Amino acid sequence: MPVDEVRHDEGELVARATAGDRRAFSELVRLHQDEVYTLAVRLTGDRELGADVAQESFVRAWRAMPQFRSEARFSTWMYRITVNTAGTHRARARRQRAESLDQLVVEPPDAGQTPERAAESLDLGMRLVAALDSLPRSQRMVVVLKDVYGWTHREIAEHLDVSVPATKVRLHRARSALRSALWGEER
Repeated sequence: MPVDEVRHDEGELVARATAGDRRAFSELVRLHQDEVYTLAVRLTGDRELGADVAQESFVRAWRAMPQFRSEARFSTWMYRITVNTAGTHRARARRQRAESLDQLVVEPPDAGQTPERAAESLDLGMRLVAALDSLPRSQRMVVVLKDVYGWTHREIAEHLDVSVPATKVRLHRARSALRSALWGEER
């Protein structure tokens, strides 16, 4: 199906969902669930929490659907809801701060790696997750949106409702903190 046709169909689905059509909204969920889940996992650093965030994001979107203005794309609107929902969940998790055993389970190493390289990758991955988790929410969101999703500074600024220079400063500070946490480099 051509991209223009998908967008046209999505526009129709959005219009129907805005009018209260549950089936149209279910189709929008189906179209965007993978991206929303992936973003939620990246923002929370946890698959289970990411699934909860994604689900709650769609519930929030359904409730807010009558107020949706088609000035922005539906996916952009969903990303903003997901970022806000992830922030709420992370704040809640910080208050409860009990680590489960599930967080200690790690993906198996790549079959082509030597055991030494697999151990190094695992160690670096665990340190990166811990370093990302230690960043302030505003910095973590900018790093994920820029370095993982490839968003421009302008897109991030609009999404987070901050200035472009603010996103650049947050990204610089976040990368410096990550470098310091991972390699002990101060800049």
